Amino acid sequence: MTRLASFWSGLGGDPALVSRVSAVERPGVLPSRLPVREFAGPCVGVCALAAAELAARRAGGGEVPAVRVDDGAVATAFVSERHLRTDGRAAESFAPLSRFWRTADGWVRTHANYPHHRARLLSALGTPEDPDAVAAMLARRSAVEVEETVTAAGGLAVALRTPEEWAAHEQGAAVARPPLVERVRLDSAPARELSPPAGTPLLPAAGLRVLDLTRVIAGPIATRTLALLGADVLRLDPPGLPELPDQHTDTGFGKRSALVDLASGREAVEELVARADVVVTGYRPGALDRFGLSAEALAERRPGVVVAQLSAWGATGPWAGRRGFDSLVQVATGIARIEGERDRPGALPAQALDHGTGYLLAAGVLRALSDQTEAGGSRLVRAALARTAGDLLRGAGGPRAAEEGETNLSPTPWLAERDSPLGHLRYALPPVEFEEGPRDWARPPGRWGTDEARWL
Repeated sequence: MTRLASFWSGLGGDPALVSRVSAVERPGVLPSRLPVREFAGPCVGVCALAAAELAARRAGGGEVPAVRVDDGAVATAFVSERHLRTDGRAAESFAPLSRFWRTADGWVRTHANYPHHRARLLSALGTPEDPDAVAAMLARRSAVEVEETVTAAGGLAVALRTPEEWAAHEQGAAVARPPLVERVRLDSAPARELSPPAGTPLLPAAGLRVLDLTRVIAGPIATRTLALLGADVLRLDPPGLPELPDQHTDTGFGKRSALVDLASGREAVEELVARADVVVTGYRPGALDRFGLSAEALAERRPGVVVAQLSAWGATGPWAGRRGFDSLVQVATGIARIEGERDRPGALPAQALDHGTGYLLAAGVLRALSDQTEAGGSRLVRAALARTAGDLLRGAGGPRAAEEGETNLSPTPWLAERDSPLGHLRYALPPVEFEEGPRDWARPPGRWGTDEARWL
C-alpha cells in the first residue's frame, strides 16, 4: 500500500481513506524486470478510491465505499487490446514498420501504425515501404541522427537510451520536475454543487458532461473510465484522421463518438464547451490553444470546468511539442534497455505507461471534482507518459528477477461478451472496483464518428 498511499497523497487525498482499499495480490502477473504489477495496481487503486470518495460526497457524506484492487483484473485490463475479439477476430497489433531497428551505433524504435506517420517516416528515410530497405538504410546511420531526421519530418523515431542517459537529457530533467499528476487551481469559481448520483449502483460521475479530445490509448482510457462511472462522454475527432478501428473499439466503451473540424466547426465546439463539466485533451501541449481550448481559455468561458491534459513528453522542455507513444517513451527513458536481453532492447509486458497514466489522469479528474464541492475553482490536471515512466523507474530499486510463484493466470474471470454495432465483442472488464460501484459499461462502443456532436 506504500505506493498507493504516495499516489493518493500526491492527488491531495485524505490519507485516512487509504485504509478503505484492499488488495488481492497475484505474484507473477505482468512479469518484468521492473515492478509493473506493483505499479499498475496502485494506479487503478487511486482511481477507484477517488471514484468512491466522489460517490460518498454526492450521496451526502457518510463512509467512503470499500475499494478492492485485484491484480488479476488489473493485469487483464492492462492488456485489454490483446483480449479484444470482434466477431472472433483478434485486434491488429503493431504495424510492420513499428519496431526496433539496429543502427550503426545502437538501436532506434519507430512508430508507423497510422498512415500519415508511416508516410512521414518513409519520406524522411527516403526508402520504399519495404522492411529490408528500411533496415539497410538505418544500419548505416546513428540512432540519434535517425531520431532527429524523422522527427523533423513529423514522423516518429526514438533512439534507445539508458536510464542514466535519459536523466541527463534536457527533456528527462524537465519532465522529472513536476509531480506525477499536476494539479492547478485556475481561478476562484464558486464551489460546485453536485446532486446525488442517480440510480443503483452508485455512479459518482452521473450527470457530468465530459468532452473527450483524446486519441490512441492513455487519454481514451481516462475518459472510458469516466464513462464507466456515469459521465456522458462525447469524443470528438477531426473528420480526416480516423482512429485505428480496433483501438477505437477497445477504448470506446461507454462513450459516443462524433466528428468535428475544430477550425470550421467552432460554433459546435463552443456549444459543447458551454455545458461541459470536464474537458480532456490528449494532443501535444499547445496544439489546441489556437482553437480556444487552452486550460485558461476554457476556464474563462466555462468557470468551474475541470481541464485534464495528457502528453507524451511533458508540458515543458525541448521535446514538449514532439509526438510520442508508450512504446517510444519506453525506449527514450531507458525502460527498453532494462527489459531487454543482452544487447537487444525489450519492452514492458503491457503498454503500462498508457494504461497507468490513463487511470491516474481519471483519478486526478475525480479528485478535482471532489475538491470543487468544498473549495470551488476551475481546475487543471496534467499527466505525461514520460513522467509516469520516471515513477516506474524510480520505484524499481534496480532490475530484478521474475517473481516467484509466476503463473499463467487465466483472464476468464475478468472478460465479458456482448453484442455491439461493431459486432459481437469479447473484452476486458474494467478493473476499477468499489462497493456498489459499476462492473461494466452501460453501453458498448459504437461506430467511429457516427454520433451527433451534442450533449444528451
